[in-house]
Amino acid sequence: MRYYDLKAIKKYNADYNLIIGERSNGKTYALLKESIKNFIENGKETAYIRRWKDDIIGKRADNVFSSLVENMEVEKLTNGKYENVVFSRGAWYLTKFDAEKKKMIANTNPFCRAFSLSDVEHDKSTSYPNINLIVFDEFITRMYYLPDEFVIFMNVLSTIIRDKNDVKIYMLANTVNKFCPYFDEMGLVNITTQQQGTIDLYSMGENLKIAVEYCGNKLIKKSNKYFAFNNPHLQMITNGSWEIDLYKHLPQGTKIKPKEILYTFYIKFGLKTIGCDVVLKDKNIFVFCRYQTKPISNSIIYTPEYTIDMNTRKSFFIPIDKIDKFVRDLYNANRFFYQSNDIGEIVNNYVKQVTRG
Repeated sequence: MRYYDLKAIKKYNADYNLIIGERSNGKTYALLKESIKNFIENGKETAYIRRWKDDIIGKRADNVFSSLVENMEVEKLTNGKYENVVFSRGAWYLTKFDAEKKKMIANTNPFCRAFSLSDVEHDKSTSYPNINLIVFDEFITRMYYLPDEFVIFMNVLSTIIRDKNDVKIYMLANTVNKFCPYFDEMGLVNITTQQQGTIDLYSMGENLKIAVEYCGNKLIKKSNKYFAFNNPHLQMITNGSWEIDLYKHLPQGTKIKPKEILYTFYIKFGLKTIGCDVVLKDKNIFVFCRYQTKPISNSIIYTPEYTIDMNTRKSFFIPIDKIDKFVRDLYNANRFFYQSNDIGEIVNNYVKQVTRG
């Protein structure tokens, strides 16, 4: 068994460090361990960020460091000075049981503070001069992202960093969604084709460095036997492959003639634009979704982004005219077909984003 180690990516001394790989390979464990080392060796604090506030309150917050406690990492890293971690008032503290006083005694200073993107307004007026390590856990989601999430994340970083220039940022994720808006926003153009077991380096502006590690499949977990079914979705769990659903393709040999295309609309998710042809073929009506390679014609564009242009709309699931209703009904009737599974993923990401409850 070989769990994830920070050694390789640290060599790049990057400002942003994206670590992507299979579930339970030790990514989060390694950074939580690093946060304790950072406090003990440097007296510095860590910011632990999640998307939702619910992930950093109550029992979930209490359990963030539980694996390190169970494995006695806290005792090892502190040479026995501390043995446990307690969560209180939005931060984690190192603690030790005092036999004489018969109670847990905590360090007066936190070593890690909790932040959530969904509660960003709460932290804007506070200063965090002692934080030099930032960990954004599970930044890729299979569900949906906050509106303008990348900008929200940048605001959180701005609140924490202020005028410091010695902060290291780590963004951790499982390979659950190949089409994450952060990739486009950060200019990570090769990330979806990056080879497993490699680290790619990007440079932005004069000084910004971004390292992206797609973890290799070095971990042979005993639990893999429970997922040994012939199902491509499970490869993300067992070897870190991107999780991709299987989407409806046109029957083999089906060719669409230009005269059979009644109308074309577009779906835009991030920097990806999908051309959606409404096709009438052999008395059958369906939508064929494909990559849009040419400039967009004067037609309707559906996108989660805000706009005042009447031809650019958020969602066809809340129709404002007959076209929206027609597209919605075709989607609900399962009449969408996809050129590839990747295109299906992009459309599915769009749908989840605009229909979230």
